[in-house]
Amino acid sequence: MSELGGALRMRFDRLVREFARFGAVGGAGVVVNLAVFNLVRATTELPVVRASLIANAVAILFNYLGYRYFTYRDRDKSGRTRELSLFLLFSVIGSVIENGILYLATYGFGWDGPLQSNVFKFIGIGVATLFRFWSYRTWVFRALPAREAVQTAESFLEQGQAQGQGQAQQGHGPGPEQERLPATPPAPATPSDPLTAPNH
Repeated sequence: MSELGGALRMRFDRLVREFARFGAVGGAGVVVNLAVFNLVRATTELPVVRASLIANAVAILFNYLGYRYFTYRDRDKSGRTRELSLFLLFSVIGSVIENGILYLATYGFGWDGPLQSNVFKFIGIGVATLFRFWSYRTWVFRALPAREAVQTAESFLEQGQAQGQGQAQQGHGPGPEQERLPATPPAPATPSDPLTAPNH
């Protein structure tokens, strides 16, 4: 049970670090997304959702480079065509989620002011990010099987060494091998002085 708990803790720690790197790239992508969105709205007469779609396209390109070369740089790099195709597919689904919320707020409730549009676009980005994190790590940037196996073996080896050191420090007496060793009989006494030797 202790080995299983240690392995689960290590997997959880890796997941936390992965999510932190994902969040760093995603946070920068949010800034790019919102900056392009507001720039397009300020310089053109495009509707809100169309401006958001343009911002999405720029952010998707930015995010792919960040995820590929920072967050998931240690993942399988073979099959780039498949990877990019799946990334675009899941990014489009995330874009539908994001802009669906913005569309509902803008045309369903009439909340189309600059501040309101930014608030609901940000909410849409947050909801879509949860989907993207799951889909990217599961289907797009796949883990290398050999690397995962090595990491698991190393974790079990480290745990076994730690347990062995703990048992050695406890000092519970000789082990089974030592208990099975026969005792050495004492050597017979030999008289050193011929005068004290018994007469026959």
